[in-house]
Amino acid sequence: MARKPSSAKDAPANVSKDELLKYYRDMLLIRRFEEKAGQLYGMGLIGGFCHLYIGQEAVVVGLEACAKEGDKRITSYRDHGHMLACGMEARGVMAELTGREGGYSKGKGGSMHMFSREKHFYGGHGIVAAQVPLGAGLAFADKYLGNDNVTFTYFGDGAANQGQVYETYNMAELWDLPVVFVIENNQYAMGTSVKRSTKSVSLFGRGEAFGIPGEQVDGMDVLAVKAAGEKAVAHCRAGKGPYILEVMTYRYRGHSMSDPAKYRTRDEVQKMRDERDPIENVREMLLTGNHASEDELKALDKEIKDIVNDSAEFAKESPEPALEELWTDIYAENLPQGSATENA
Repeated sequence: MARKPSSAKDAPANVSKDELLKYYRDMLLIRRFEEKAGQLYGMGLIGGFCHLYIGQEAVVVGLEACAKEGDKRITSYRDHGHMLACGMEARGVMAELTGREGGYSKGKGGSMHMFSREKHFYGGHGIVAAQVPLGAGLAFADKYLGNDNVTFTYFGDGAANQGQVYETYNMAELWDLPVVFVIENNQYAMGTSVKRSTKSVSLFGRGEAFGIPGEQVDGMDVLAVKAAGEKAVAHCRAGKGPYILEVMTYRYRGHSMSDPAKYRTRDEVQKMRDERDPIENVREMLLTGNHASEDELKALDKEIKDIVNDSAEFAKESPEPALEELWTDIYAENLPQGSATENA
């Protein structure tokens, strides 16, 4: 069931000029947003932890290209990119990161407690691998309801060693749940390389024990991710159960803003930036294929920077939540199964 790593060259994806421009735009939005978030963190406007997605943009953009309305996504705390890719507004995300009233959780949640029911984004979770069984639960709901929706459950190479991942694999295969388990393998977890932390470095192959098919894909190539994602999604929508994608990617920054990343060399990071950058790869495709000119791409970059700068200004101007907000959104007032009195 295990497959060799795939790439856009051996798994070509049929994409139009407009689709390619959209992938470029979406990845660029994530990159510029994360750069701005890093700046605001340095200015003390974002507190606590801040985990940036710079370098990994092709993963979520490629997979969102395979999603339809009703599909769900759930991930870890490195989640700003996932929010933007599924259509959440930059203003609301940045305001939440800065703890402001205009944020998606009214400034009370931050990156690890930010959700959007409208966009079917079920959070970036701070407990390592906690989102994996939750993702299977979301898929179980769709299986129960009898629709063809799919849940994308993202986790990292570090989380892949957690026991609850394998408990979830077992249940997901037993019940044929429509869930794509996406291992975003950025090769270092928090700061320890995969080679030092795990004996079986083919993480997607671990599903074989449960009968779950999977493959490894080049996560720095948005078209390769899209092609592999389409295969995985088709498998799930056909009622064949879960699928595992190990997406080989690379983050340019440390695990979080407080991580100096001394466990790897500057030359290693620079080499990846120079030779494998996912955004530059698509930019080159657009230019060499005469799909866009330098001036058009510069104009697009300016448009993205304006959106990101606007989100930062919106966050700065949005007030902090009122003290009374401490007591709101604690209990559900309208229970799906009826009121507490009716069920007493």
